[in-house]
Amino acid sequence: MIGSANLNVMIKAARKAGRSLVKDFGEVENLQVSRKGAGDFVSKADIAAEKILKDELMGARPSYGWLAEEGGETPGEDPTRRWIVDPLDGTTNFLHGLPHWAISIALEHKGNIVSGVIYDPAKDEMFFAEKGAGAWMNETRIRVSARHRMIESIFATGLPFGGRSDLPETLQDLARLLPATAGVRRFGSAALDMAYVAAGRYEGFWERRLNSWDLAAGIIIVKEAGGLAEAIDPEESILESGEVICANEPIYETFAKVIRG
Repeated sequence: MIGSANLNVMIKAARKAGRSLVKDFGEVENLQVSRKGAGDFVSKADIAAEKILKDELMGARPSYGWLAEEGGETPGEDPTRRWIVDPLDGTTNFLHGLPHWAISIALEHKGNIVSGVIYDPAKDEMFFAEKGAGAWMNETRIRVSARHRMIESIFATGLPFGGRSDLPETLQDLARLLPATAGVRRFGSAALDMAYVAAGRYEGFWERRLNSWDLAAGIIIVKEAGGLAEAIDPEESILESGEVICANEPIYETFAKVIRG
């Protein structure tokens, strides 16, 4: 697929940051003996990847705004366009030497996500989409799953950790959902969970208490792959609420009803 100039900038930036992270990932195992040492190292790897992304993206489009996990928000001269970036989604996996983490880049225009890239450097899988142009993984067009029975479907979510207050809600979700499905997965990267829904690997994904940079690219990739995505409260926006339900169309209504209780 030949994408827009903006999409090509995003893909190039993701690959460059990915090379840096892969190199750092190779060093993580040597640091496992020192918890603090490994944690500090991963934080530095995260910051270094964000610097690469910012240099590439803002270098190409200096008038755009910027919102990212490490660097916060910087308004742009062009108030209608903004990069929304997560340089390392799946930090805990990275810290533990698990090869399941991603770079997420979205371009927002007038409040809508118009382009998204989610790159998994460990597997060299580049998921991307532009409004009206479909969703892709590397050179292959992707579509959401065609399964239409909940009992044949698998879903993904994140499980609250460290005593987070949303644990009871998630346990209630699981109690309602698990008996009706083929299973639920918790892989530790919301961006890749959404990319996997787009690619038909999962039928659906939901999670609460996320940040806009975790979700932004995934929204357009899921929608361009033929899926549906809404906030858990359908009156709210996904990015503002930090909550999402996404799935293929045949099971979306049933799945959403289960999660919304």
